[in-house]
Amino acid sequence: MSKQEALDIAKKNNLDLVLIVSKAQIPVAKIVDWGKYNYQRKKKQQQLKKANQSKASSLKQMRFSVKIGISDLEIKLKKVIGFLEEGNKVRITIMLKGREMEHKDLAFKLAQDIIAKLEHVGIVDKEPRLSGRQINIIIRSNVKSNA
Repeated sequence: MSKQEALDIAKKNNLDLVLIVSKAQIPVAKIVDWGKYNYQRKKKQQQLKKANQSKASSLKQMRFSVKIGISDLEIKLKKVIGFLEEGNKVRITIMLKGREMEHKDLAFKLAQDIIAKLEHVGIVDKEPRLSGRQINIIIRSNVKSNA
C-alpha cells in the first residue's frame, strides 16, 4: 500500500499513521490511535521497570550490634527467617562501635552463632568479612520459591 493511501485511510477513520520500523527494506507502518498507542506503550514500560525493581530489591538487610541482648537477637532472627522463607537474600551487618573494634573476635563469634541458627533456612553466600567498622554476611534462601 502506498503512503498516500495509508494516510487517506487513517484520515477517514480519524486515526494516525505511525511508522513502526523505518530501516527495514519495506518500511512498516500502522494505523492506530496515537494517544491510546502511546499510553499502552508507556504503561508496558512502567510494568517492566517495576518487575525489574522487585527482582533487585530481593536483598534485605538486618543490622546487629555486638552488645545485642538475647531476646533482641531472637526477634531479629525471626525477621531474617521470614525474609529467607519468602525467597530473599539477606545481608547481615554487625556494627562495631568505638572500642568494640578491639574485640572483633566477639563480633565474629556472634556472626557464627547467627549462621548456626539460620542453617535450617539459609545457605551462606558470603562468609563473614570485616570491612571498615562492620562485618557483613550474605545468606541466601534454600527454600524453593514459586516466583
